[in-house]
Amino acid sequence: MKVHIMGASCSGVTTLGHYLSSRLNIPYFDTDEYFWERSDPPFTIRRNPEQRNKMLYEQFRQHKSWLLGGSILKWELDVEFDLVVFLWLPDHIRMQRLRNRELERYGDIIYKDPERNRLYNEFVNWAAGYDDNTTKGRTLAAHEEWLSKLSCPVLELRGDLSVPERAEKVLVKLL
Repeated sequence: MKVHIMGASCSGVTTLGHYLSSRLNIPYFDTDEYFWERSDPPFTIRRNPEQRNKMLYEQFRQHKSWLLGGSILKWELDVEFDLVVFLWLPDHIRMQRLRNRELERYGDIIYKDPERNRLYNEFVNWAAGYDDNTTKGRTLAAHEEWLSKLSCPVLELRGDLSVPERAEKVLVKLL
């Protein structure tokens, strides 16, 4: 089985991916690991798209079943999914989760260091534009358009469901 889980930043993609990976005993691949080069500060150097796709294809070839989490808009991947799961949360919940995650992940350096604060604010502002489609790249409208063109089954999970509730809906759809 080949399942793609997608949604806005902090909609729960990674959490659901890891949860399902554990339940199904199949690997979970996060698109951030392929999109971004390792750097300090993190998430500042984009990987070459050809190299990124090659790395991902190599992982896919090693496994009969897998989960892929994150957005692959404009990645030009030739992959047949058995299911695409789209997660959506109300904006106020998602953005609070994002702020909490960033503070937990990086500490108060995101407020105290001028460069890290600039990067943090740019990221928060970018993520905030998802639902009203004012951000560049990954937006709700772009995701919905991409989903409408898929030939595989799509499961849309909208609202603040628990991880087990989301996982159960995915498992029912898969089985």
